[in-house]
Amino acid sequence: MPRLPLIPTIVVALAVATMIGLGLWQLQRAEQKEALIARYAAAQDLPPIAFPTAPAANEDLPLFRYATGVCLQAVRTRVTAGRNQAGETGYAHIVDCSTGAEGPGMSVEVGWSRNPNAPIDWAGGPVSGVIAPDREMRIRLVAATPAPGLAPSAPPSMEQIPNNHLSYAIQWFAFAIIALVIYFLALRWRTDRRDAR
Repeated sequence: MPRLPLIPTIVVALAVATMIGLGLWQLQRAEQKEALIARYAAAQDLPPIAFPTAPAANEDLPLFRYATGVCLQAVRTRVTAGRNQAGETGYAHIVDCSTGAEGPGMSVEVGWSRNPNAPIDWAGGPVSGVIAPDREMRIRLVAATPAPGLAPSAPPSMEQIPNNHLSYAIQWFAFAIIALVIYFLALRWRTDRRDAR
């Protein structure tokens, strides 16, 4: 058996071990995500809660829970891509609110329109709906009743919580196999070249 080159073998072995480790980590993440998605699915049947104004960074978000809250004052409005209850694409209109002297307040998706500049006739008040993810505030309340002049937004969907970890794990394992195949082909080529001399 030909002698393996020490440094390249160590480098390839470390790379392959790292890829396998990343694949195993992704498998663990897939299990965790499946448990999270199951919890979110069960949350849809739980009783309503008061809208949490400031979930801690290390706490799981109460997504897909029915919640109620009070918007004391509209602070700003923003728009993001969204869908209405019929599945049409357009713009979701979001109002960021103050809810008291302390805390960051709450964000309310007050409805949907085809026009990103649609006027929003909503000054706040009691609101209820379903908690959805929000890129800026982490969570927002998708109002069950839209503001005047807007259509109801689609409620949050479980499809918003992707679980791609299994495919990532397969990719890392495939990379490890490919690295090993390339290395053994390189060793064979090196041996054949040496024997041909």
